[in-house]
Amino acid sequence: MTWKGINIAYYGGIMVKKNTSELSVSQLRRICNHKSFQFTSTEKLPPLEGVIGQDRALKAVQFGLEINSHGYHTYALGPTGTGKSTIIKKILAKVAKNKDVPDDWLYVNNFEDHDKPYTLKLPAGTGHKFRDDIDQLVEELKSDIPKAFESKEYAKEQENIEQEFQKRSKELFQELEKKVSEHGFVLLQTIHGIVPLPTVNDKVITPDQYTTLSDEEKKKFDDVQEELQGKIRETVRLVEELQKKGKDRIRELDHRIVGYTVDHLINDLLKKYAKFHGAVTYLKAAKAALLKNVMTYKQMKQAEQIPGISSLLGGSQEPAFEEYRINLLVDNSKTVGVPVVFESNPIGPNLIGRVEQRGFFGTLVTNFRMIKAGALHRANGGYLIIEALDLLQKPFAYQLLKRCLKTREIVIESMNEVFGAFITRTLEPQPIPLDIKIILIGDPYIYYMLHEMDHEFKELFKVVADFETQSDWTADNVKQYAQFIGNICREEKLKHFDASAVAKVIEYCSRQVEHQNKLATNFGNVVDLVRQSNYWATQNKSKLVRKIDVTKALEEKVYRSNRIEKHIQEMIREGTIMVSTKGTAIGQVNGLSVLKLGEYSFGKPSRITARTYIGSQGVISIDREVKLGGPIHNKGSMILVGYMGGKYAFHAPLGFSASITFEQLYEGVEGDSASSAEIYALLSSLSDHPLRQDLAVTGSVNQHGEIQPIGGVNEKIEGFFQVCKAKGLTGKQGVIIPASNVVHLMLHDYVIEAVKAKQFHIYAVSTIDEGIELLTGMKAGARSKDGHYPANTINGAVQKGIINLAKLAKNFDKKEHKQKTVTKKHKKEVKKQKIKKKNR
Repeated sequence: MTWKGINIAYYGGIMVKKNTSELSVSQLRRICNHKSFQFTSTEKLPPLEGVIGQDRALKAVQFGLEINSHGYHTYALGPTGTGKSTIIKKILAKVAKNKDVPDDWLYVNNFEDHDKPYTLKLPAGTGHKFRDDIDQLVEELKSDIPKAFESKEYAKEQENIEQEFQKRSKELFQELEKKVSEHGFVLLQTIHGIVPLPTVNDKVITPDQYTTLSDEEKKKFDDVQEELQGKIRETVRLVEELQKKGKDRIRELDHRIVGYTVDHLINDLLKKYAKFHGAVTYLKAAKAALLKNVMTYKQMKQAEQIPGISSLLGGSQEPAFEEYRINLLVDNSKTVGVPVVFESNPIGPNLIGRVEQRGFFGTLVTNFRMIKAGALHRANGGYLIIEALDLLQKPFAYQLLKRCLKTREIVIESMNEVFGAFITRTLEPQPIPLDIKIILIGDPYIYYMLHEMDHEFKELFKVVADFETQSDWTADNVKQYAQFIGNICREEKLKHFDASAVAKVIEYCSRQVEHQNKLATNFGNVVDLVRQSNYWATQNKSKLVRKIDVTKALEEKVYRSNRIEKHIQEMIREGTIMVSTKGTAIGQVNGLSVLKLGEYSFGKPSRITARTYIGSQGVISIDREVKLGGPIHNKGSMILVGYMGGKYAFHAPLGFSASITFEQLYEGVEGDSASSAEIYALLSSLSDHPLRQDLAVTGSVNQHGEIQPIGGVNEKIEGFFQVCKAKGLTGKQGVIIPASNVVHLMLHDYVIEAVKAKQFHIYAVSTIDEGIELLTGMKAGARSKDGHYPANTINGAVQKGIINLAKLAKNFDKKEHKQKTVTKKHKKEVKKQKIKKKNR
């Protein structure tokens, strides 16, 4: 039978247009012809130097690296697996090696305030030399200063000073004794000091003898004693001055001895580092501190010579001179170009550095040599790469990073201060100026969230490098993919791929983005596939990885993940989940959805039903009413109402009630890909015309009835095919998809083989009318100028059904109104009779 020149066939009693929109085998997948390749294996290809399909992102990264203005740090965004980290590291390694190596940074002791150590900047490679020279200086000081105090010259000069002091002191006391003796007194040492006592006949007068003296004699003795007491005080004062002068001369001797040793050692360093102002300033400060602490070193040496004192004081008391050493915080002596640092654990101390502490007799102690560098210190002058999610997950890390970028300096502080918790005394190292480029790597969601919610983020990260998820399927890109595969094989010492295996990988990449003209740039998945294919090639004892090995790797990956999919298919085959793949039914259609479990996704058919009846509630989505539907699904359900009103409500309102639901659905439903299926079910119920159950439907719809593209088209087709196969292929089953999704088809071989054998069919439609014709076998019917549809069409039947329901509802309302009126009159008559009876 022909219908306007179009072939007609009958399926299950339903007349359908044959092959009007059925897709050919060539439309179901784009084949990569390996015979067109100019190579036999990836081993013959040169290494890939560039990056595949990321021109936009590469230009953005280059711009961010080269611009020197403040705030132009970079955020590289893109899904996981697009190779952002690897690409950026390669770019930075290439850029960094051609730039000047940044300076070394050191912390040195602040001899005036030990809690606030100073920074010292030296040219790259000079820092460790200076540190080694200072270490050598310290070792020499530890040896030479104690030796200086042990030298014969020092001992002799010290002895001369002491003898001179003792001689002069002795002379003063001799003069004092002479004067005391001339007055008939002697000197006696008591606990109260030196006391002059009177004598008689060279014997000291006792207290008893003193009481026997006359008042005149007592007064004479007292006056002389008082005069002598003044002489004694004057002599003691002179002796004390002599003692002070002696100490000063010994101190000068000590300074001279130590100064000679220190000058000899430090002056050489001053000459060596004369052109480095910071080093010279530190050496001069160290020299002054050494001379200032001479007595400390001498006393420690003397304490060592006292038996048992060392053990009491905790060991050897030789001066360690540790405070004169330096802390080489950042050593760029082996750095080529500027540093490129990747911080995998960006907690606060790992970013800004920390001051470590150690236990000492039950307390925590620290010093400037326990200051440790953070990633910002190591990358200063270069580049620092951080994963955005890792940064945001660490408490206060993001805030610390922003503060450093805003102030352009690195301030090391304890986390207690950052948290605002209890604060203990610790070091306050001098901040280090910060000159750095930060590259944050993360997914788009984090970038847009920070950009929207944090105004400081916009000021600091002004460069966005947006990485593509796909590239064009061109001959050049295919060759680059082959070179990329060769790179992986060389780097990881895997078997190389032959041309057929490369072609299979290319088709896999196209399948990943669901587009016949695109290739996925998710290189992480490609690398995994290369590794797994190499495994199966090894199992097959093949020298090269072949197409069969790649296919096996893909199949095994699915097998490892599809347990739940197989369980669902088994439940459908047993009838536990009700899905029909044969016959027809009114108000019932097979919808298609995609379930994603981890990395694996698969299609699952679901029965969608619609029931229409008299009423005025309109179309009710049961899933929406019970809050199982998400916002997009609910929007699709409401678009259905708009479509129905615009299509049929010309001569009468949509005076009916209808309920639509996904049967046996107990979890949430989201997306609008089933909106066309819901319309088909509703049209079937209104028209009382059955729909084919051997077809499944997917596609969203707008209010004009145009079928819109959906995602997961390959998984949906394959999911329904597997169900049909499990329940038995009839040669009539198939799937209706949006025509705009044809370019997205990259179906598996088993579906294509079934289509070739006429066991399965795939149809593409652009409108609801095209779809309903396939499902019912009737013409959809075009609306006439007066707003009516032909009676022998599905649209005509739907319109008639709507009008009939509206009439039934109107007639019911009239009958109900008439009944109410009769009842009301009857009640009034009864009331009157009661009143009359009462009056009698």
